[in-house]
Amino acid sequence: MSTRQVDAAYITKPVSIAYLTGFWADPHERLMALAVPARKDMILVVPGIEAQRAESVVGRDAVQAWLDGEDPYRLVEKALAGCHEVGVEKEHLTVLAAETLTTRIGVSTLIDLGPEVKRLRLIKSEAEVGTLERAGAIADAAGVEVLSRLRVGQTEIATAEMLAGCIAVRGGTLSFETLVQSGPNSAMPHARPSARKVEVGDLVLVDFGAQVDGYKADMTRMAVVGEPDARQREIHRLVLDAHDAAVGVVRAGITAGEVDAAARRVIDHAGYGDRFFHRIGHGLGLEEHEDPSLDPGSKATLESGMVFTVEPGIYIPGWGGVRIEDDLVVERDGCRLLTNSDRSLRIVSV
Repeated sequence: MSTRQVDAAYITKPVSIAYLTGFWADPHERLMALAVPARKDMILVVPGIEAQRAESVVGRDAVQAWLDGEDPYRLVEKALAGCHEVGVEKEHLTVLAAETLTTRIGVSTLIDLGPEVKRLRLIKSEAEVGTLERAGAIADAAGVEVLSRLRVGQTEIATAEMLAGCIAVRGGTLSFETLVQSGPNSAMPHARPSARKVEVGDLVLVDFGAQVDGYKADMTRMAVVGEPDARQREIHRLVLDAHDAAVGVVRAGITAGEVDAAARRVIDHAGYGDRFFHRIGHGLGLEEHEDPSLDPGSKATLESGMVFTVEPGIYIPGWGGVRIEDDLVVERDGCRLLTNSDRSLRIVSV
């Protein structure tokens, strides 16, 4: 704020508010905002249903609550009184909210501070890494249990529900909607679980994560129902080799694109380059997708404390797909995996 010479910051993305204050809430359609004037104390504007929780985290004096039926912008107007140049998260602020700030509250200039908030979150502290490691351990254990209980005739939806329960009994919650994709469905990387029943010969892809104190793990493991055929073994081996090649090059100082390239070379060399059509990974933390983004050719330099996924995949329409995904933290001379369960192709007995 000092560098950009703004009068106030006006933060509206719930995950940003959580990171900056420790208070997490999903306000749904209701207004929630953190106002940080340069020369006055911060004000956290929350719906009345969140007031008690917000006060317990940030203190009663910092919270201004509004009730359903009231005008929340009267509190924003008070918090931003006299502020003309205001920093916002343009990626999140709606056009309607921006117009309200400029036409009603008297803000003359909206400056994008979103990238700076993301930068603050980019390097994880030891405490954050520890929480992510706990989330990874819960996901590891839950995944092992669910794959051991997978049976012919079980639906994708039922498997996803089982995984949620296995995470819950270990003290976590789901990071995101679990993906369970069987047979030809596994060739669609983001297909939602369906009522399809697992059949003999199916590849089964399970992409899931456990969340601890808001921090999210994200991993993918593979199973096959019955004895795998030669092609299933080959594709799984290729993806695992690509995964290991990417993990093997990670260290502070290299680029995100170099990590992607390490995995892509393995798959390209085997002739499946056109079947690996997404980036090698994405950042993790309070969101399941955050910076850094490990895109092909990215020049972003990796730094110690960054946490992200490595998840190469090969997807063949009508046949199926294989993806193997783990979470890791960058260190000066390498990296440390935060998810560590068996990556082999799990054979489900029939």
